[in-house]
Amino acid sequence: MSVESAARSAMVVATRADPSTLPVPTSVCRRAAPRSDEARRAGDTNPAHRAPRPQRDDAAERSLRGWESRRGGGQSVEWSFDSVSHVWLMRFLEHRIGDTRLLRLIGKWLKSGVMEDGALTVSERGTPQGATISPLLANAYLHYVFDLWAERWRKRHARGSMIIVRYADDIVCGFKHEGEARRFMAELKQRFRAFELSLNGQKTRLLQFGRFAAQNRARSGLSKPETFNFLGFTHICSRARSGAFQLRRKTRSDRMRAKLKGIKEGLRRQRHGSFVSQGQWLNRVYRGYCAYHAVPTNLKQLNTFRHHILVDWWRQLRRRSQKDRTSWETMSQLAERWLPTPQLLHPWPDSRFFVKHPRWEPSARIGPARICAGSAQ
Repeated sequence: MSVESAARSAMVVATRADPSTLPVPTSVCRRAAPRSDEARRAGDTNPAHRAPRPQRDDAAERSLRGWESRRGGGQSVEWSFDSVSHVWLMRFLEHRIGDTRLLRLIGKWLKSGVMEDGALTVSERGTPQGATISPLLANAYLHYVFDLWAERWRKRHARGSMIIVRYADDIVCGFKHEGEARRFMAELKQRFRAFELSLNGQKTRLLQFGRFAAQNRARSGLSKPETFNFLGFTHICSRARSGAFQLRRKTRSDRMRAKLKGIKEGLRRQRHGSFVSQGQWLNRVYRGYCAYHAVPTNLKQLNTFRHHILVDWWRQLRRRSQKDRTSWETMSQLAERWLPTPQLLHPWPDSRFFVKHPRWEPSARIGPARICAGSAQ
């Protein structure tokens, strides 16, 4: 499943006056104690009270636990849509929504059921597949089950740097110490089990990743560090030209092949169209693909993607007639017009907004940890 990043606040309509009276365990929701005026001023991020910049730790994350995607769209929490508990979900929503009419409508939506082959199936668990509200409800569910719990675990138990990245149900956690990674994994399984969720055992793994991963594995007689897939990219431990550690990201090969297969089918359907109509369609597809995948260290994959598109286009043009003589020189001219050479559209990590304008809670005892798309922030 996929959940948009704006979903984390879409369900907030009216906050109840006293959420502590709700029958939600303290492990799920914990009201923060009122802060003093000095604490409020220390937490401000305006120029007068700017939060300190995060320090770069030379001993970067040595252990990283990544949940890879499955079923094409990415599925890290196994069958989230089908296993969401209606009871817990409504409790979570009641904590954030004060309008009883909206809660009643959501409850009706959950119990609406699914029509398959003329038969209506109603389940007491899960959210309707394909419903527009399902991603929002699933993201709200994971916000309470994972986000708040992980943030509290980091403050209470982590002794080294810890990074948490969640987009929808795809999660990657980075730890400085391997022992903390193993403990977090064990406790997370128990946490999910308590809320009727489970991790995909085939996609959940613990691996060494970071600037010291290659050295540590070499001393143990192991091969180069493993890679992991996240949000359509394969993340690799690499080296820059200067010899320093560099995180390399490249487009997943299986995703690229699937995209090229779809483009080839689209060219086959409009084989006898004009050069202009085909070029306009390819330009829209190509620019949309590059808008997401044009990240640093991925230009080689984008050039490969462009080359395969051009070859498939040439083959379809040559098949329009036995007398067709479209040359590669002609295709080069068409490529200059409709398929420009890919360029980086996303900045390098050291020039991103977060690095220049850090936002992290001053009360944290250790470095920043951000949760994307459904965070507690």
